[in-house]
Amino acid sequence: MAELTDAEIDSALSRGAVARATQPRASSARYDRRRGRIVVELTNGATFAFPPGLAQGLEMATAEQLMQVEILGAGHGLHWEALDVDLSIPGLLAGIFGTRAFMAGQAGRVTSAAKAAAARENGAKGGRPRRSIVA
Repeated sequence: MAELTDAEIDSALSRGAVARATQPRASSARYDRRRGRIVVELTNGATFAFPPGLAQGLEMATAEQLMQVEILGAGHGLHWEALDVDLSIPGLLAGIFGTRAFMAGQAGRVTSAAKAAAARENGAKGGRPRRSIVA
């Protein structure tokens, strides 16, 4: 493995300092039982909150388990030891509450009056129409 030069090390340290100063990181995190939200205070002064049911691994957690949140890696993540759940702060701020498969499953759960009406209509016809396979 090649040795790093002093210039490369200085450059990396400089980039790290810029990232610490500009990227939002968690300064504290807690579960607000009254509101049913995970509340994250960020180093830039902003506050971010989300319902645990949105996040992969937290959907079925008890209030006691949710209260055991820890901050990881200089504020870049949240961790629940008992649940074996880690969430990234940049991901949460981008609206990513789990893996791609988890997020796709969440999107399919959205309900609407139109979706309910279509389900009732298909049910009256004997269920969801079968896909036709074109050969």
